[in-house]
Amino acid sequence: MEECLICSRINMIKDGTNKYFVAELETGYVVLGDHQYFEGYTLFLGKEHKRELHELDSGYKQKFLVEMSIAAEAVYKAFKPYKLNYELLGNGDSHMHWHIFPRQLTEPNPAHPVWLTPRETMYSDSCRPSEERLAELKQALLTELNKLI
Repeated sequence: MEECLICSRINMIKDGTNKYFVAELETGYVVLGDHQYFEGYTLFLGKEHKRELHELDSGYKQKFLVEMSIAAEAVYKAFKPYKLNYELLGNGDSHMHWHIFPRQLTEPNPAHPVWLTPRETMYSDSCRPSEERLAELKQALLTELNKLI
């Protein structure tokens, strides 16, 4: 059986090989997205391999949602977007993970859902941050996250 992408990314965090890792919280991991078309794009990867929120026990679910909200607030404070978009999809990767997209008015289509951005644009190699820029993004996010936890 093939390991899920989110479990694989979490294992990379545990092995110290996920360069996008920012912080570990009680219920999940804060990581920057591999591609930064939406600068500051962050994911909150749930520690438990579950598909749906209702599969979590009540107390854990509440903590998971609060921690996702804290991660999102840190994204907001670090990258100062016009608006944040939050998504918990799981159609492709059925391990719960939140997408947190900072949106800017300077985007070509700031009112459109992020998924209307052409894949070849959003996932272009030019949207991968340099090592130096990645370090700056991680530090900005971690600084704000540490103020909130």
